[in-house]
Amino acid sequence: MTTWMIILLVAYILIVLFTYFLKYLNLKYLKKHGHEIPKPFEGLIDGELLKKTSDYTFEHSRFGYLESIFDNIVLIIFLFGGLLAWYANWISALNLPFILEGIVFFLLLTLISSFLDIPFDLYSTFKIENKFGFNTTTPKIWIMDFIKSIIISAILLAIMGGVGFWIIQASPNYWWLFVWAFFLIFSLFLMYISPYVIEPLFNKFTPISEEYKSLEEKITDLLAKVGIRVTRVFQMDASKRSKHTNAYFTGIGKTKRIILYDTLLEKMDEDEILGVLAHEAGHWKKKHLLKMIVISEVIGFIGIYISFRILQTDWLTQIFAMENDSFFAKLVILGFIGSLISFPFTPIGTYFSRKHEREADQMAVSLTGKSDGLVSALIKLSKDNLSNLHPHPFYAKFYYSHPPIVERIKMLKSMKPEKID
Repeated sequence: MTTWMIILLVAYILIVLFTYFLKYLNLKYLKKHGHEIPKPFEGLIDGELLKKTSDYTFEHSRFGYLESIFDNIVLIIFLFGGLLAWYANWISALNLPFILEGIVFFLLLTLISSFLDIPFDLYSTFKIENKFGFNTTTPKIWIMDFIKSIIISAILLAIMGGVGFWIIQASPNYWWLFVWAFFLIFSLFLMYISPYVIEPLFNKFTPISEEYKSLEEKITDLLAKVGIRVTRVFQMDASKRSKHTNAYFTGIGKTKRIILYDTLLEKMDEDEILGVLAHEAGHWKKKHLLKMIVISEVIGFIGIYISFRILQTDWLTQIFAMENDSFFAKLVILGFIGSLISFPFTPIGTYFSRKHEREADQMAVSLTGKSDGLVSALIKLSKDNLSNLHPHPFYAKFYYSHPPIVERIKMLKSMKPEKID
């Protein structure tokens, strides 16, 4: 094992141990405070529901430890145990054309990863989610979802990999620029077609039923305040897989389709649903998605150029003492190193995400004229989803993309409607 391999391995292990320490802090904090009913939830939950919430968090976290340990062992064996070198040599021995070799290289890795995840997904779905009353998925639905996901992933990988590797082969000196541009365009294209092509493969979308027509009119009027034109409001049969609730927008630009989970329609009243959608409209009005796309693309632009310069050398394969200077193996190693470098920046990303959530909450209050609907919806969502009401503050700052629910409700109750520009 080379010196650089040892350094990378130690860095990876330290990061893994740090994540485990954060999870330990979170569980210890929950164990200490889990019996306390936060003020916003007084009179709305009892000790039994609070215990169920804690049990759900503990069970998922403990299972997450096991899954993470398994994944980390597999990754260490693959990267540092010589399997990557063997795999790269085996793929090269097939004597495939460059583009096809790249597709096969990553397609097989994706398939192996998907099949290794099967036992964990099955246990999470049919054991943990069943135990706490969330799962409604049948074995048949799970199998069909798995097959569809594999096929879709293979198609997307073949398209993106095929075009990407063709660009690399056709333009050795400027492929970084053209690949970056292609991935940007293709990802935007996927955002546009996914609601019409991919999502209907998994769920049924139907126009909102007659009993909710007044809600549809209110949704249309509400979103018109921020310049969003609603084409249709659909309900999705989410209940065939889970009892969790959600709502979201689809569409690029000012024209949107509104998707409401049937579980959301069943559990929430009109004010609560309008509060949830007003929050989503706040994200659109504040251009949060656009800002995140711009930031990620700027970072991606810089990252792909640096990657291009590194890939021109044999430094990566030398680090891992590989005789085969495989371009595709170098991509795997580069991705691994990139994950190590990006990890310390995780809390920066979550900080801005939480900031965006607070801005969207303020917009929701301004749009509806009050915070009651969204507050009530969030309390229901927390109860129904058994959300952890007592995350460790440091864990929340590091990982949470949304403000912790108790803190968020307190902020919402202090917000006053503001003028909408």
